[in-house]
Amino acid sequence: MMKKSIIIYMTGIIILSSQSLKVDPMIYEIIDNISADHLEEYVTKLVNFGTRHTLSDTLSSTRGIGAARRWIKKEFEKISKDCGGCLEVKEQWTLAKGNPKSRIKKDTWIVNIYAVKRGTKYPNRYVIMSGDIDSRISDPLDGKGDSPGANDNATGMAGALELARVLSKYDFPTSILLAGLSGEEQGLYGGKFLAEKAKIEGWKIAGILNNDMIGNIEGVDGVIDNRTFRIFSEPYSMLETEKQLKQKRFYGGENDGESRQLARHIFASTKTYLPEMNPLLIYRLDRFGRGGHHRPFNEVGFPGIRIMEAHENYNRQHQDIRMENGIDYGDVISGVNFEYCAKLTAVNAAALATLALAPAKPKNVKIGGIVKPSTILSWEKVDGAVAYKLYWRDTTAPTWQHFKWVESDITKYTLQGIVIDNFLFGVSAVGKDGHESMVAYPGGLIGR
Repeated sequence: MMKKSIIIYMTGIIILSSQSLKVDPMIYEIIDNISADHLEEYVTKLVNFGTRHTLSDTLSSTRGIGAARRWIKKEFEKISKDCGGCLEVKEQWTLAKGNPKSRIKKDTWIVNIYAVKRGTKYPNRYVIMSGDIDSRISDPLDGKGDSPGANDNATGMAGALELARVLSKYDFPTSILLAGLSGEEQGLYGGKFLAEKAKIEGWKIAGILNNDMIGNIEGVDGVIDNRTFRIFSEPYSMLETEKQLKQKRFYGGENDGESRQLARHIFASTKTYLPEMNPLLIYRLDRFGRGGHHRPFNEVGFPGIRIMEAHENYNRQHQDIRMENGIDYGDVISGVNFEYCAKLTAVNAAALATLALAPAKPKNVKIGGIVKPSTILSWEKVDGAVAYKLYWRDTTAPTWQHFKWVESDITKYTLQGIVIDNFLFGVSAVGKDGHESMVAYPGGLIGR
């Protein structure tokens, strides 16, 4: 058996960025209230249902996905009762039609469970954190065998429950939605159905943070790392028109779609409130040949990213529980580090809260300054904004490096001496308490 190379990261690598958000003591309070013990209780309960496979038993009160989702709903309802009914707890039932060529051979109900902390000012604007209810083992069609799914993805589901508990104690201008999505392992069904519902009902989604495997610190590569995590994001929307894609070829923006700006916001909120953590911006939609529940939201035009551990252990993913050639296989609870799970839950809390407290991002951002020694930016006035930040960075830089603060009565500004050819630009809106929206990248040229 190969000898493991063990590297333990205790402090992580600090990457500096000028997009450091305004510090709010309330965010630290929220983070401090997240409990690793609660997360362990939630994961243990989910594991004890034996299997949460989408095709598993739905009638038993102790085993299968039916029992699991009923328990999740009761937990959301209990949290809501504790805060005087402050959460709207919902079930979304959608029938997935059977297809012999798919992982759902017969008609199957896909049931999402979610809770909404309704925004005080913008009730139809949402920031979303999701985990997955379902699990699987080696055979994707096996709904009867033991499938504990401790890390994949009871940890993400536990994170959503814990954030419902913690965030329910606070009010936010924007709605926060905590979701348990089903059918992920069978083809991203739950995310698809919730994204379609959001599109039909006209939800304004600032971003969705899909959490899938946030509890493993020991990679199959032998590295042990309790600080680093990955943020996957697509570069730009697949719905962009031929004209928009042509514009990117000439003016840039291939790396600046809404999902990538969401990833940068999470990077900034992590560095502001959890500087011991090391977020890695991964510039692709997801891992090679694999998928997550943010993708269906991306596919209908909503910004979304995936948060997950940095070092995966494939011996614990999609595996029958067994020992083979001296190796333990199976996604069991002993493979979960709950302190790390709590840290990644806190990463979500900081991002959700800062976005829910901030104004919307500026619309109709445009840029000018061709063959000039300066760059001009313009944008529409944002409700609730007391100022704007004009960002720019080197074309090879992953995060924003420089900014100029301008007052709220200004919607057009010239950055003197900043040559348009040498940098990438964006604009964010700042609220009265200093909270900042995602950065909006210019979508057109001034005067056109």
